[in-house]
Amino acid sequence: MSSTVTKKSAAKLSVFTLAIMNITAVVSLRGLPAEAEYGVTSAFYYLFAAIVFLIPTSLVAAELAAMFQDKQGGVFRWVGEAYGKRLGFLAIWIQWVQSTIWYPTVLTFGAVAIAFIGLQPSADMMLASNRIYTLVVVLIIYWLATFISLKGLGWVGKISKIGGLVGTIIPAGLLIILAIIYLSTGGQSQMNWNGSFFPDLSNFSNLVLASSIFLFFAGMEMSGVHVKDVENPSKNYPKAVFVGAFITVLIFILGTFSLGIIIPQKDINLTQSLLTGFDGYFNYLHMSWFSPVIAIALAFGVLASVLTWVSGPSKGLLSVGRAGYLPPFLQKTNHNGVQKNILLVQGCIVTLLSLLFVVMPSVQTFYQILSQLTVLLYLIMYMLMFSAAIVLRYKMKDAKRPFRLGNNLFMWIIGGLGFCGSLLAFVLSFIPPSQIPSGSPVVWFAVLILGCIIVVGIPFIIYAMRKPSWNQLKDDEQFEPFHWEKKKLNDSTKKL
Repeated sequence: MSSTVTKKSAAKLSVFTLAIMNITAVVSLRGLPAEAEYGVTSAFYYLFAAIVFLIPTSLVAAELAAMFQDKQGGVFRWVGEAYGKRLGFLAIWIQWVQSTIWYPTVLTFGAVAIAFIGLQPSADMMLASNRIYTLVVVLIIYWLATFISLKGLGWVGKISKIGGLVGTIIPAGLLIILAIIYLSTGGQSQMNWNGSFFPDLSNFSNLVLASSIFLFFAGMEMSGVHVKDVENPSKNYPKAVFVGAFITVLIFILGTFSLGIIIPQKDINLTQSLLTGFDGYFNYLHMSWFSPVIAIALAFGVLASVLTWVSGPSKGLLSVGRAGYLPPFLQKTNHNGVQKNILLVQGCIVTLLSLLFVVMPSVQTFYQILSQLTVLLYLIMYMLMFSAAIVLRYKMKDAKRPFRLGNNLFMWIIGGLGFCGSLLAFVLSFIPPSQIPSGSPVVWFAVLILGCIIVVGIPFIIYAMRKPSWNQLKDDEQFEPFHWEKKKLNDSTKKL
C-alpha cells in the first residue's frame, strides 16, 4: 500500500498545476509601463503576441523536448539535429548572451525600486532618474549575485520561489485590486477608454514598444521539459498551455490597465511608473506608509530573479562547451563545481553594457535600448527553433514523438505562425520608439546593429577555432551523436 501511495504522490502534473508553473515562469511586472503607453490598444498587443508567439512557443517546444527527452543539449540539440552543430551552438550561445544583456535592464528596475524605499516621492523620483546612482546599484547587486553564485546555489531555489511570490505574484494581484477599489470608490480614471482596440499601423514607431511584449512571453520553451510529466499529454498539455496563456494575458492586461488608470499617459515612465502607480493608489487610500513595503518586495523579487538566472543559462553553455565547443579557459569550474570563468566573463559584459548609462540621454532610454537588443537576440534563437521543428518533421519523420503537434500541416501552421511573429517583432525592434527620447539615432542603430553582428559572429569564430583538445568530457559523458552523424557512420560502414 505504501508503494502505491508513493507512486501516486510522484504522479503526473495536473493541467492547473502546469498552467500555474507556466504563469510563474513568465509573468513579470517590470514591463507593464511600456505597454501602458498604448492604453486600450495594449490589450490587442498582448493577445496578438500570445497567439503568434506564446502559444506556438509552448506547443513547439513541447514536441521538441519530448522528442529529445533522453538526450543532452536542449536547444543546442533541437537546432543541431535540423541544421548542424554550428547553428546549434549559435542557438545555445544566444540563449546565454541574451540573458546576460537582460541583467542590466532588470537590475535598472531593481535600482528604481530601491530608490522608492524612501518616504519622499519627489526625492525618490529624482534619485531613480540619476544615472550614476542607477549604474552603481546595478553593478553592486549584479556582482553580489555573482559572488554568491560562486559559493554554490543549493539554497537559491527557495529564494527564487519566495521572490517570485513576494516580488511578482502578490504585487500583481494587489495592483489590480487597488485599481478596482480606486474606481469603485469614485476615483477618476486617467485612461482613455474610448481609444481604439486596434493599433495605428500607419506609423511603425508606434509599434516598437509593443514588440517588447515578446520578451515578456519569452522562456515558455522551458516548460516543454514537463510534457512527459502530464497525464495524457497530447490532450492535457495543450490545455495547460491555453489555460496558462489565458491567465498570463489577463494578468498583463489588467495590470497594464491598472497603471493607465492612475497615471496619465503623458507622465508614464518606463522605469518608474510601476512604483509611482503604487504610490498614487496608496496616496488615494491614505496609506502612503505602505509604498516602501512594495518597493522592498519588488526589489527582493529582482534580486531573487537575478540570483536564479546568473548561473542558470551559463550551466547549459558549460555543458555544451565541455563537449569541445568552448576553449578550456571558459570550462574552468571552482571547487563548488560552479562555472567561474564563464560567470566572470558574463560579469565583465554586464559591466561594459551598464557603462552605456554614460552615453544614453536618460535611464529609461538605456533601459529600452538594452531591452530591444535582448528581444532581437532572443528572437533569432526562436526563429531557429520554430524552423527546426518544421525541418525535423521531414529529416526525422520516423523518430518517436511522445507528444506530437498534429500532422505536418498543423506543424507548418503553428511553427510558421511562431516564426513569422518572431520575424515581425525582430524587424520592429530596430525602429526607435516615438514614445521615449532615444537620443542620437546613430547611437541607437549602432548599439542594436553592431550588438547583433558581434553577438552572432562570436560563436562562429569560436566554432571555427575549436580543437579536439577542447573536449573535456569523459568517455561515459560524451554527447550522443546527432541523427545525421549516425546516418553518415552507418553509410560509411555499409560501404566498407
